[in-house]
Amino acid sequence: MKLAPSLLTRRQLGVAAAASALVLSLGTVPALAATPPDTLVVAFAFDDMITLDPGEAFEISTGEFIGNTYSQLVRYDVADPSKLYGDLAKSWKVSEDGKTYSFELKPNLKFASGNPLSAEDVVWSLQRAVLMDKGPAFILTQFGFTKDNVKDKIKQTGPGTLTIETDKAYAPTFVLNCLTANVAAVLDKKLVLSKEVNGDMGSAWMKTNYAGSGAMKLREWRPNEVLVLERNDNFYADKSKPARVIYRHIKESATQRLLLEKGDADIARNLTPQDLDAVVKTQGIKTTSTPKGTVYYISLNQKNPILAKPEVREAFKWLVDYSAIGDTIIKNIGVIHQNFMPVGLLGASTVNPYKLDVDKAKALLKKAGYPNGFKVTIDMRTVQPVQGITEAFQQTAKRAGIDVEIIPGDGKQVLTKYRARTHDMYIGQWGADYWDPNTNTDFVRNADNSDNAKVKSLAWRNAWDAPALYMQADAAVLERDPARRKALYDKMQAEFRATSPFIMLYQQTEVAAYRSNVSGFRIGSTSDSTYLYRASKR
Repeated sequence: MKLAPSLLTRRQLGVAAAASALVLSLGTVPALAATPPDTLVVAFAFDDMITLDPGEAFEISTGEFIGNTYSQLVRYDVADPSKLYGDLAKSWKVSEDGKTYSFELKPNLKFASGNPLSAEDVVWSLQRAVLMDKGPAFILTQFGFTKDNVKDKIKQTGPGTLTIETDKAYAPTFVLNCLTANVAAVLDKKLVLSKEVNGDMGSAWMKTNYAGSGAMKLREWRPNEVLVLERNDNFYADKSKPARVIYRHIKESATQRLLLEKGDADIARNLTPQDLDAVVKTQGIKTTSTPKGTVYYISLNQKNPILAKPEVREAFKWLVDYSAIGDTIIKNIGVIHQNFMPVGLLGASTVNPYKLDVDKAKALLKKAGYPNGFKVTIDMRTVQPVQGITEAFQQTAKRAGIDVEIIPGDGKQVLTKYRARTHDMYIGQWGADYWDPNTNTDFVRNADNSDNAKVKSLAWRNAWDAPALYMQADAAVLERDPARRKALYDKMQAEFRATSPFIMLYQQTEVAAYRSNVSGFRIGSTSDSTYLYRASKR
């Protein structure tokens, strides 16, 4: 599936793109000719990619890869996330007791490999995710699936039919929205099992390879360098408009802007507000934006006895200059938002009670027994606007006597440490895994606070045990009346703002700049719904 860079260049990009392919490997920015007409070149920071396996991947950038290369039973409409449509599924129905979901697949489906896609592959893929029990598995196991019962609860009933039986009568939209998540992507069973080693269900091979049926397929991935996708001619629906999409890992906004202006990139994805202001004045460049189901936050590990004090947790919330961050660092790319539920999801609150108040923070620190402050570290991915926010926060915290040491790293380094909960403080983002408010109750769910817990939610990562909020989350997901469900989430968010170890910062408005000869490019509300295969060049 992978080819050497030189072979990729000769066979796929042609003479006109040879220089561009060289740039991909060297990371330089010379003046080049325009990108090939059948190829989209995207400047994008994707150093958070750890694995390509949908059963294990839980990173923002990998979500976009999976969304473009894999298929699921259902998807949500990018134009209206509240609407669902069949991807592989031709139809579905829910039993009268609300617990059994029956699916019929579309006919004549194939994987990129050429292998036929049947209900057996769908069932095996969902079972595999539960049996592997990696990070995203909870999206499925929350319906009562376990290693012991999943083969009885998710079953093939015919060549193109299957059933999924949940443990409770959940709101149907909740169940179906969870099936749009990356962990529910359908894998080529025959191909993956041919790569199995010691009963690992192909997981070692899947870390760097591909076994899907989406509009595009993997050509090459070199971590922190390049990701190349190409058209999958076996895709059941309209074929990918570009023959290939090349993601170049470019962390610096100024470099992305230069590539875009020179024509060496068609789309720039991580521009700062300042560079966005500049490119919109450039002839031949346009911008697009979408409010994302993504929130940014700073979290405090409750294993640290200082950070576990309620007064310290609250003090930090008064040591962020939200107004300055909103007016400068995230201008046009986000809005201040102090709640764990992003606007757009049912029950999202827009109450923002905190502002910079150093005196109030000092009083709280004194009450906690730290009138002169203390020292603490914060782990930070070295991308904007995260770095700018962290440095601004470091300065305001210093005014209350808190010495914040910044520990920089790439996405993989920072996330690995965070997921092992060996940090003091962490700054990062959380994107909705599916378009239902329950997805963000990961901020409050922590059924087992031990180090070897099976479900390692955001609350677990920060060793925060809040059983009352956890129970409210359980009640909300079973509530079928939208008004009552909304009221439950509103109550949860109020308690969360006051007591949690999370400093909620802002909700992302993802903005991208692109050359005017690009059409059909649209940013999705979640990472896995930015479909590059629908974009083209004139």
